[in-house]
Amino acid sequence: MCTILFSWKKIPGYRLVLIANRDEFYERPTALAHWWDDYPNILAGRDLQAGGTWMGISKNGRFAAITNFRKFPLEGPFETSRGDLVKDFLSSDESPASYLDKLNRIGKGFEGYNLIFGDTKELFYHSNKGPSTGIEPNTYGLSNHLLDTPWPKINKGKFLFNRCIEVGDLDKETFFDILSNQEKAPDSELPETGVGLEKERMLSPIFIKSENYGTRISSVLTVSENGEVNFYERSFVPEKESDFSFKIP
Repeated sequence: MCTILFSWKKIPGYRLVLIANRDEFYERPTALAHWWDDYPNILAGRDLQAGGTWMGISKNGRFAAITNFRKFPLEGPFETSRGDLVKDFLSSDESPASYLDKLNRIGKGFEGYNLIFGDTKELFYHSNKGPSTGIEPNTYGLSNHLLDTPWPKINKGKFLFNRCIEVGDLDKETFFDILSNQEKAPDSELPETGVGLEKERMLSPIFIKSENYGTRISSVLTVSENGEVNFYERSFVPEKESDFSFKIP
């Protein structure tokens, strides 16, 4: 994922409301959201090149999502994919707090990342490029720097996301409209991550489009106080829409 906007225990009736875009090379082989055959409790898409995933939720309410930390030149190569961190948390029975301790030990063995993970009771943020923290009830934005770094796309996304929350508009189509915003940031507001000005411009919108790289999937996830889960996925490469609903025991 490269843009994540989420509210944790702030919206009445909901534990988690999260909307996100996955940005990736169009040619990278990908399976869209499904219940995995090898881990039947996991609902997620899958990176068919490395085997992990960028976001998922389990039948018992474990959730995780990851973004890359963008800073060039890269430090790698690393042997293990960052998507394995999402898969490993979703498939384990380790408590979120215990998994955070594990990440503090092993995190340096991966290319830069940001990971949000937790269950129905607690949520954590961990980056191997910055501090880790427990998530308090509020709304947050995450892209390819640390949590709530005020990049233009995060400022814009949080403004639109919070406005929906304030007026009680939690319709999935409203959220997909936010995720489809292609307005580029002014040059004066662009970050400097080592990719050059042209790429910073291309990467600045919430929804990215270019010749060979861009937003491939938009997702909307809600988890209600009584455990009702609704997961909506809109894929652009390839074009497909899916939705899943279940209840956490």
